[in-house]
Amino acid sequence: MARLLRVDPSSVRRWRAERPSQGPPFIRLSERVVLYDATDLQAWLDERRTVPGARRRAV
Repeated sequence: MARLLRVDPSSVRRWRAERPSQGPPFIRLSERVVLYDATDLQAWLDERRTVPGARRRAV
């Protein structure tokens, strides 16, 4: 996932360690193996999409 997002793997690890978690939903298979669902990752990216000049929607 880090390669796809063009960030350092340590950034992804830090996002998972934050409380509450800052990154996309993940599945921890073991202490060292973490998986990301492509649909979850795309939804997480869509939530953060910024369109310059667009007005923000009220939540």
